Amino acid sequence: MAIDVPDAVRKLDELPRTKRPTPGAAITLLTDLAVSADDTDTCSVFAPLHFEADYNYPLLIWLHDQGENEDHLRYVMPKISMRNYAAVAPRGTLPLKDTQESETCDKYTWSLGNENFSKAVDRVCHAIEYAKSRFRIDTSRIFLAGSGRGGTMALQIGMTLPQTFGGIASIGGALPRQGTPLAHLAASRQLPILLSVNRKNDNYPDELVCQDLRLLHIAGMTVTLRQYPSGDALSDSMLSDVDQWMMEVMAEQQQASIIGC
Repeated sequence: MAIDVPDAVRKLDELPRTKRPTPGAAITLLTDLAVSADDTDTCSVFAPLHFEADYNYPLLIWLHDQGENEDHLRYVMPKISMRNYAAVAPRGTLPLKDTQESETCDKYTWSLGNENFSKAVDRVCHAIEYAKSRFRIDTSRIFLAGSGRGGTMALQIGMTLPQTFGGIASIGGALPRQGTPLAHLAASRQLPILLSVNRKNDNYPDELVCQDLRLLHIAGMTVTLRQYPSGDALSDSMLSDVDQWMMEVMAEQQQASIIGC
């Protein structure tokens, strides 16, 4: 069943709009942007280095891995690019609270069940609208990316709403095994996908990578697979290659639009 854009997104005009970053300003990272009473729509926002108010920026939406939160954007953006993108990171839908610690929770994950998936769609759509209220965004260049569990959620959301995104990048996140990720196959075939994986990764073993690649190939999807030596689950080279891949996708899209004219 197709998922409509959530009602929460349609009500965003009621939210207070935040001032845009000062042109030429350095990096701006905000992690306390709660816009609901229960703090469910908190997100981090990244303003690119030497921000230009009149430039239509590509937007990167980052979905953190299990056990992290929206503040993970602080770590990934300097390694992806300080200049090329505006970026926003919503908080995961499921808190991971240790009962032995205080009641406050700073670790979250993404649950792939139907109810929590709908919440994840809400949060991603809200993050897009919030970024659009802060920056000039090129809506044809909105990329959805994540690591681990966040990468799997990025694939599920991206293939559910393929016309919303210019591409999906999953670092160490397998194809979702729940729901019907290929329900919008015709539109999803136009959606570039990047799968970045470490060899001998227990959470995403080589056998599962081959299964996913075979399924995507049979489905006629546009997939780029990049493998890395065993090591850190989220290495600097993986993140810098996300920037390179997005640049290549945007260049190909621009060339296609010129030819189309």
